[in-house]
Amino acid sequence: MKHLFRKGNDPTKPTLLLLHGTGGTEQDLLPLAEIIDPNANVLSVRGNVLENGMPRFFKRLAERVFDEEDLIFRTKELNEFLDEAAEKYNFDRKQVIAVGYSNGANIAASLLFHYQQALKGAILHHPMVPRRGIELPDLNGTPVFIGAGTNDPICPSKESQELQALLEQAKANVHLHWENRGHQLTSTEVDAARKWYLTI
Repeated sequence: MKHLFRKGNDPTKPTLLLLHGTGGTEQDLLPLAEIIDPNANVLSVRGNVLENGMPRFFKRLAERVFDEEDLIFRTKELNEFLDEAAEKYNFDRKQVIAVGYSNGANIAASLLFHYQQALKGAILHHPMVPRRGIELPDLNGTPVFIGAGTNDPICPSKESQELQALLEQAKANVHLHWENRGHQLTSTEVDAARKWYLTI
């Protein structure tokens, strides 16, 4: 997968896995990593799927309708890429925290839904429920931040609440943060994620 890796200056810190939104690149969320933890490793990945020339992490059939078969395949692909990257760049595979926005948050949530130890934790900005009707792995104590907008047209409030409930049923430790905004990523939401990150 096309990506960039930046070695942090504190080996005790985790690796931040940056996952962009639709049409983004591996450059998009670098400013977020600087805000959240400037001393951590950064692994920023570009999605392997193109939709009308725009990079994404998996296909969709329509707005808010995921191609479930491709989602499963791409989630496995990303999980295996993380294994390879940990070996190549010599970082602790068990210390990866995802930071995803929109489509990137969805693939990060899918990692949590499908693989017990794929992530140590996750910051999910405006995610949707990746799949329904499946049993999640035991996520006992896994810290998850969900940033949501009360007026988000792509990800309605009930979607955020349902994702929180599903993750909590799998014993994840979920913090749901609300902004009185739409689907955009605001500085106050990023700051709330930073403050949350410092507590985990």
